Amino acid sequence: MMIPVARPMVGEEEIAAVAEVMRSGMLARGSVVADFESRFADYCGSAHAVGVNSGTAALHAGLLAAGIGHGDSVIVPAFTFFATASSVSLCGATPVFADVDQRTFNIDPASVEACIRPDTRAVIGVHLFGQPFEIDTIRALCDDYGLILIEDAAQAHGAEYHGRRTGSLADIGCFSFYPTKNMTTGEGGMVTTDDERLAERARLFIDHGQSQKYLHTVIGYNYRMTNIAAAIGMVQLERLEGFNERRIENAHYFDRHLAGAGLVTPFVAPGVRHVYHQYVVKLPPGYPLSREAFMNALAERRVGTAVHYPIPLHRQPVYGSAGETASCPVSDDLAASVVSLPVHPSVTDEERAYICDAVSELQALQSDRWYK
Repeated sequence: MMIPVARPMVGEEEIAAVAEVMRSGMLARGSVVADFESRFADYCGSAHAVGVNSGTAALHAGLLAAGIGHGDSVIVPAFTFFATASSVSLCGATPVFADVDQRTFNIDPASVEACIRPDTRAVIGVHLFGQPFEIDTIRALCDDYGLILIEDAAQAHGAEYHGRRTGSLADIGCFSFYPTKNMTTGEGGMVTTDDERLAERARLFIDHGQSQKYLHTVIGYNYRMTNIAAAIGMVQLERLEGFNERRIENAHYFDRHLAGAGLVTPFVAPGVRHVYHQYVVKLPPGYPLSREAFMNALAERRVGTAVHYPIPLHRQPVYGSAGETASCPVSDDLAASVVSLPVHPSVTDEERAYICDAVSELQALQSDRWYK
């Protein structure tokens, strides 16, 4: 049986929580959502949390709450999932692509500063693969230029930057609860902030722009979280620290046992808690196998892999010439050379040992043309 690169972690407690909501008859947004919002805000250390139906909705609602719209530009990293940029486009604003750091894969402060232009209103930093980006340096840049800082924490539930949790590190935090994230609600997301005005505006935009029932003061969306999703989230939040500790334990095991396998293993910046949504290795120049051959060889050994992400955002066809003008060589390099290995909490001790043995064997295949 294949060891999958990702696997949702749900059990009888989540099933029971959903059943309780189903029996109540209150399936849509209600008191369970409000309770989940309050507990999630407390967990992150933020004053407010607004539950939504996806991570993309969280980003879009957060940007709208911050007043981002037509004529504005927002700086985003070129190496991340598409929604970080598309949420900007959904506001009618323009994403501007910054490069990322070669070691952390997170947005590069120097590239951010080079991207700032007169119409720039905000910066979205992504805590990619579970590691917080360099908050303090980018926060200082945003303060100097009067910009809003948004943290895309879709992959970093419970990650920490110098003792503070993601979701409390910027003006706005945005989370995803997709099934393979560090915690899930099936589908869902959350907007966090310490600013009451931003929270109120986010609530307005996610509920058809209603300031009260049937009174619509802005054009909004149906981005509401359901009680069903929130019930799953309440259980998952209680389990999150255990999930994260197992991810970290698995990642540290890989660090030790893949040290001589010829790969570049994840770099962890000082002062951060990396929660390893993905364990991403880089195939360096001179590695004996191509990435495709590496992944095929592991598949033959029943080890699942994935590429996050094979096409950087500035190379996506939808952004055309605007993206092509961006200079993001590190993002281009990473897109061509990274591979994700299974690190999720359900990876057993035996499986992680097997994964390391399988990866280590591949160096010996240099002369085997079958894998070239």
